[in-house]
Amino acid sequence: MPALSIAILVLVGLVGLVWTSRHLLIWRERRTGFLLTADYPGPPQAAPFVSVLVAAKDEEQNIETCVRTMLSQEYPNFEVIVCNDRSADRTGEIVSRIAEQDPRVRLVNITELPEGWCGKNNAMRHGVRAARGEWICMIDADCRQTSPRTLSTAVQYALDRGADLLSVLPVLEMKGFWENVVQPVCGGVMMIWFNPDKVNSPRHPHAYANGAFMLMKRSAYDAVGGHEAVRNQVNEDMHLAAITKAAGLNLRVVRNHGLYIVRMYTSLGQILRGWSRIFFGTFGTLRRLSISLAVLVFMGLLPYLGAVLGFLLAAAGARPRGLWLACGIVSAAVAAMQVSVIYRFYKLIGARKDLAWTYPIGCGVATVALVQSLGKLRKGAKLVWKSTAYSSGS
Repeated sequence: MPALSIAILVLVGLVGLVWTSRHLLIWRERRTGFLLTADYPGPPQAAPFVSVLVAAKDEEQNIETCVRTMLSQEYPNFEVIVCNDRSADRTGEIVSRIAEQDPRVRLVNITELPEGWCGKNNAMRHGVRAARGEWICMIDADCRQTSPRTLSTAVQYALDRGADLLSVLPVLEMKGFWENVVQPVCGGVMMIWFNPDKVNSPRHPHAYANGAFMLMKRSAYDAVGGHEAVRNQVNEDMHLAAITKAAGLNLRVVRNHGLYIVRMYTSLGQILRGWSRIFFGTFGTLRRLSISLAVLVFMGLLPYLGAVLGFLLAAAGARPRGLWLACGIVSAAVAAMQVSVIYRFYKLIGARKDLAWTYPIGCGVATVALVQSLGKLRKGAKLVWKSTAYSSGS
């Protein structure tokens, strides 16, 4: 089987070259990467009024921390509007109690979901109707501000860059084993399609935003049609970013350090359900999902498959034995290169660098999530999120 061994050697060699280039990209990111910290100036001298909108459905575990850490912001001119989307728990009660203590907080209760709308989008449009701000800051209910300067620096950064929509990317709070193993890998899958340099460049059509923290001019929001324009999209953040950039407006993304954190999921089941929804809502086509799956398998798993296959067949005396042995050695070397890159990458993003060796395990789980996303393309398939079922198949 010389053809097979040669093919594996060539493919693994190409994968090795890509991983080597990743070392250079990480070095460049550390030197010139987009990073927003509490040291950035702000607030602006003439601080525009900001309406912070939180869509919340059954968020009694998170909503108080989310709202109170936002109220602790030093920014002088803002309100917080919580859009309570058909919650069956104590979310509304908790927010009402906070609103009695602080006049900056308002509660908007949503009791019905109109046909053709996703829950969060419907909730947000009600919040925007009630908002008085020149800027709208849309955050998720599981966000926790870790600095009192988050809003000040974000507004100043948006004004300095002339942004119409600024997405401050979250730092993920990861406590359990599966969170630490899978979340960084899934985030990396997103970056296959959304290079931050290209997202921030008006010369490229790439558009990306993370709904955990999106700061948008009210005039820009109205100009692109707001949530009405993305009413049936489960990943409204990505689609708002796309229509904003397509309209010729200025889209910016920036990583944060020390400003806010998000704990997305707490169990393996939640991770699979959540990321399969994100992948489906973001990529949404057979082509993009298939390419993402192929890249993940080749970049993440092929070196290990090549090493196991090469050493086993060489030990079994398969011909050509030398080529199979070389296949095993080269694949093992590429796997080692991969782990060294992941170690540096996890250090860069604040993940558990001591778990870099689990990267192939994370790739395996992310592969399952992508396959589940592909399943949502079939006719009649349903996507269930926050206890609401949406039609996902064509």
